[in-house]
Amino acid sequence: MPVLPEKDAHAAARALFRRNLAGEPLALTSVCSAHPLVLRAAARLARAHGQLALVEATCNQVNQEGGYTGMQPRDFAALAREAAAAEGLPEAQLLLGGDHLGPQPWRKLPASEAMARAEAMVAQYVQAGFAKIHLDCSMRCADDPEVLTERVIAQRAARLCAAAEAAAGDVRPFFVIGTEVPAPGGMGEGHEIRPASPDAARATWATHGDAFAESGLDAAFARVAGIVVQPGLDFGNAKIEHFAPAGAEGLTAAAASLGGLIYEAHSTDYQRPEAYKALVAGHFAILKVGPAATFALREAIYALEAIEAEIVPEAGRSGLRAALEAAMLADPRHWESHYHGDEVTLRWLRHFSWSDRLRYYWAVPEVELAVARLRATLDARDWPLPVVSQYLPDEADAISRGRLAASVDEISIARICRALTPYYDASARHDLKETK
Repeated sequence: MPVLPEKDAHAAARALFRRNLAGEPLALTSVCSAHPLVLRAAARLARAHGQLALVEATCNQVNQEGGYTGMQPRDFAALAREAAAAEGLPEAQLLLGGDHLGPQPWRKLPASEAMARAEAMVAQYVQAGFAKIHLDCSMRCADDPEVLTERVIAQRAARLCAAAEAAAGDVRPFFVIGTEVPAPGGMGEGHEIRPASPDAARATWATHGDAFAESGLDAAFARVAGIVVQPGLDFGNAKIEHFAPAGAEGLTAAAASLGGLIYEAHSTDYQRPEAYKALVAGHFAILKVGPAATFALREAIYALEAIEAEIVPEAGRSGLRAALEAAMLADPRHWESHYHGDEVTLRWLRHFSWSDRLRYYWAVPEVELAVARLRATLDARDWPLPVVSQYLPDEADAISRGRLAASVDEISIARICRALTPYYDASARHDLKETK
């Protein structure tokens, strides 16, 4: 397999997509998270697998007003580069992406104001060095009709593309279009999952092409690399819809008629390993993972807190889960419209749902302090392996073999890596040149 001639991650990604369409098992794992340990896990796996590390922020997580993480695009970019450096991943192998960039954070405002803010946001993403921009204007604003037409969606995407182009420097971003995904957070009750039709994919591509051309953005449209479509998979609070390759055969066959575009698959969390390989073979060359990464982080942290309860006197314990519960009850806006049931059901959903709405609360100051207490308490002690084996049996074995350090961060990263490894295993090495 030849070495990619391009020197930067942007060009390397485009070359990778061309090779996927030619039949090679090559894809990008898109890790959508702003948690530092998740970003380190993504960088670690990309380095180990010889692949690009694509990490993405959503418009709700990161925007010019701070999003729910408190970060602007330049802050996320710095955090991602810091994580890559910590894992020894060359910066040339790090690809920053913006996911669902559009008026979503301001959808309760009139469309003119929401779009103006979205344009400012996209410009900041590009200026911060984000090379992959997913344009998503599918959501209605305060003065919009109930359902937006494909043409209005495409025209608004073209507006955002123009803002991105005006903000770009020497390296211009590539774009992803399309919005045929379930609502963020996974499927709801009664939500039937059907693969997108090839005709719908072609209509999205053609409508966006027309809108970009009308805005004088033909050169930018040539850099549209992918289209988001529904391959026939999803997850909910307690249910997973597993991918059936036969249902997406029409999309696979239609890829050749989309002007060189690959597909991007969202809501791929918790699929079986064979699903990712089948998706890559079907030209889904970008596989996005979101809550599964922080779900794995929470698994590790809660297991570590259980170990803490066994070896640390009560007065010296972190109180981490109690801090998370208090934060979620004090500010329920991130979960209350997603979780339903009696108090017992709501309690386990807050902590264990596949949708992992708990991920919104790791940056709450009281929760950060509790994590710091857990880290300080456990990292200063020797961990009895029989106790570790009770709650983290695989990690206990790795510790005993000298393959894993007994620390809160290393256990957490290892658990996240376990969740993400099937994604990276689904793609061959990217044959990137070594970066000095």
